Amino acid sequence: MGLNSVAIDGPSGAGKSTLARRAAQALGYLYVDTGAIYRALGLFALERGADPADEAAVEALLPQAEIRMEHGGDGTQRMYLCGEDVTEAIRRPEVSRAASLVSAIPAVRAYLLEMQRDLARRHDVVMDGRDIGTVVLPQATVKIFLTASPEARARRRYKELEERGLSQPYEKVLSDIVERDRKDTTRETAPLRQAEDAAVVDTTSLDLEESFQALLERIKGGLGR
Repeated sequence: MGLNSVAIDGPSGAGKSTLARRAAQALGYLYVDTGAIYRALGLFALERGADPADEAAVEALLPQAEIRMEHGGDGTQRMYLCGEDVTEAIRRPEVSRAASLVSAIPAVRAYLLEMQRDLARRHDVVMDGRDIGTVVLPQATVKIFLTASPEARARRRYKELEERGLSQPYEKVLSDIVERDRKDTTRETAPLRQAEDAAVVDTTSLDLEESFQALLERIKGGLGR
């Protein structure tokens, strides 16, 4: 029996990481947060003093960026950059912005593509990101486009940052999300878009548990469970 892959795409702040992780646990699959890989590279660019928007500078850093992903017994994903655990550091707002910039660079996406595909070749996976169903795993067993209104996503991100002691004004969080959407959907390389065969799960009016149940129901339906 072949391996199954679940591709979950959607805009920033839609809850992909939280919901995809729970779905993977419920299914007994490996969870892969591809955004964390780009965040690690964005952090690396910042640490090395490179402009994340400078294609040549970022491309030159790729051979030095030792990015490793490890999964604990409970499926928890941790990210390592040059041997250092950066799981928490990559969630800072400035790293989010850097990740958005480096992810638009063709050489970066090509460099990291094989890492992502290799995981799907070796495991049943739930993989989330911006271009999983369209580019990384176009033959995924199930494709989901997880979304919510910019305002709903901003409220959730605002609360998340506040809980982690990184509070920012709501208006700033909203403007960052709107700008991230613009960049993700208009970039030339692998722009964010819904795959033609993806099922849409809109969580604007749903709480966390309702969102999870809606997502899991869609996935199980696609897997024929």
